[in-house]
Amino acid sequence: MVANPARRVALADAAITVLGEQGARGLTHRAVDVLAGLPKGTASNYFPSRAALLLGAAERIFVRLTPEDSRVGEIEASAGDDTLVDYVQYVLERLLAAPQLALALIELRLAAARSADVAEVIAPFLRAGLAADVEFHRTHGLSGGTDRVVLLHHLVDGLVLDRLTVPLQPDRDPADVAAEFVRALRSR
Repeated sequence: MVANPARRVALADAAITVLGEQGARGLTHRAVDVLAGLPKGTASNYFPSRAALLLGAAERIFVRLTPEDSRVGEIEASAGDDTLVDYVQYVLERLLAAPQLALALIELRLAAARSADVAEVIAPFLRAGLAADVEFHRTHGLSGGTDRVVLLHHLVDGLVLDRLTVPLQPDRDPADVAAEFVRALRSR
């Protein structure tokens, strides 16, 4: 079979949708085939194992959540005290604008907590993402090293989980919460 990159992307996107709608237990090669509207067995040709399917979904999530260079440029150009606030709010905005992606990512992490096999596939990928974020902060002149970036990850993860499930303060804008947190973190 000749690899078809567009089909691989369509299958990964279908896997993300299945994860976001049905959770990790609903993610099967057959469910992905059906959602993608492709013949039975197509997903397993592109992703021969469950681990490969999970990793393909994870990789695609991060591709789809890649920040827009123009928006990052605007944030960098502001170069004020709130540059980090603006960037964290932008990360939060991207995740909340794509709830299926965010839910799929949460599902991957939950599945990793329950299965050593899933953790083995996902953990290195997540850690590589953290390392990339630390490097992004460094190269873009954003404040803080690894520890601060980890704190910001926890902030964003918590706000996304809260907003996409049962918000504790549904009337409060998560961007405002993020700004308050980042400013408090900056002052310590």
